[in-house]
Amino acid sequence: MCIKYTMKKYDRAAAVRYARAFALTPNPTFYHFGGIGGDCTNYISQCLLAGGGVMQYDKEKGWYYNSAADRSPSWTSVQFLQQFLLDTSLKGPKAEIVALKRLEEGDIIQLRQNPSHFNHTLFVSKITQNDIYVCAHSNDALDRKLSSYNYLQLLPLHIISVE
Repeated sequence: MCIKYTMKKYDRAAAVRYARAFALTPNPTFYHFGGIGGDCTNYISQCLLAGGGVMQYDKEKGWYYNSAADRSPSWTSVQFLQQFLLDTSLKGPKAEIVALKRLEEGDIIQLRQNPSHFNHTLFVSKITQNDIYVCAHSNDALDRKLSSYNYLQLLPLHIISVE
């Protein structure tokens, strides 16, 4: 049996508004993981939710947050979020890997800052001719230039839909 999901447009403007509103002051509705491993992907998940409004409650591969103790690994883990966004078999926000020049405001970038794995997630908040600007948590940032980050590799993820 094939399950079809209705695809809807990702509201980039709503996601950017959320990102800017909570870049430097965390939303009290969500637990802030800053002191216990970092809050970057938790914050990015909140931004994606603001732009899409759909969580995926599959216990094995889903993307959801009910509380700090009841959330999916993909809500707060860089690698698990990447896997979830690229998996087209479940509802929720979907992404594709693109060239950096194809990113739009409301997309995300993951950074590999150490040799073993991607370890940081950024939210694209503004794009100009000269640079990409991002918002982030862990090292809180509001419209920080992407070019100011140190990294070994980056992974640009373009949000293509919300199912």
